[in-house]
Amino acid sequence: MRAFLALRPHLLTEAEGGLEADLNLPPIEPQQLALGAAVIVAGLVVAKILRVVTRWVWARRHTASYARVFSTLVQYGFALLAIGVGLTVALPSVQPVDVLGGLGIVSVAIGIAFQNVLANLFAGLLILVREPFRAGDQIAVADVRGTVEEVNLRETVVRTFDGRRVLVPNSTVHGEVLTVQTGYSHIRTTVVVGVDYATDLAAARAVVLDAVAAVPGVVEEPAPQCLLSELAPSTINFDVRFWSGARQLETLETRDRVIESITSALSDAGVQMPPEIRMVQPSPELTAALDAAAERSSHGAPEES
Repeated sequence: MRAFLALRPHLLTEAEGGLEADLNLPPIEPQQLALGAAVIVAGLVVAKILRVVTRWVWARRHTASYARVFSTLVQYGFALLAIGVGLTVALPSVQPVDVLGGLGIVSVAIGIAFQNVLANLFAGLLILVREPFRAGDQIAVADVRGTVEEVNLRETVVRTFDGRRVLVPNSTVHGEVLTVQTGYSHIRTTVVVGVDYATDLAAARAVVLDAVAAVPGVVEEPAPQCLLSELAPSTINFDVRFWSGARQLETLETRDRVIESITSALSDAGVQMPPEIRMVQPSPELTAALDAAAERSSHGAPEES
């Protein structure tokens, strides 16, 4: 028993030494830890500076959303690189190949777990690079219509025309049919005008075109058009086409002024715009009931309640 107790410290020392040898754990030097920490801190500071510089440069050439997103990506990328370098300096036993291998496995797991998030992220990057629209443009996608406020890595922020804030996933914006209302400086609007069948069509056309051309907000080129479109039951219809500013409010206000101007001009010229006439055809059952009621009334018989 005494011999065993005497040998115990020696056995523990050999066991610990063998365990360290099996795990291949090198000693950690305080100087290396301090140097690695300094590398990480310096890298984070440089990453912050890079973000500010790249955002300023890209804001002069691209949209504010483009500059904000890609400058942030530059910052995060450089920060991760600095952290990797710092860990390598602090822990020389950590091989970059092993770190990259571990990151590859983690990346696959993240990709499977966050498919929708990654889809929105890559769609956001494509939107920012291609720039089909910019902040301030008015768009229509799916059931959303409004003004773009910003584009980030997850969604496109839209303020609808009735004042609501809607977050549209970037995958929807990229995958659905997208209408950019302000993609061009002017858009065309059509107003239907119906006149009486006895109207002099050439004279009515001239009155309408003069009225539209005098409206503020209607552009001269392309010129307004007044085209016959339909022989309705009570009217002959014109499609009055004109071009105005592309923004929603400009379009609505110009349309309002055009309708008012056309109505006043046709009224002053004595052109009638009769209301729509609807003909009601009674069913055979209703016709039979009406005939029976008329026959009873002619014979003085009381009607059934």
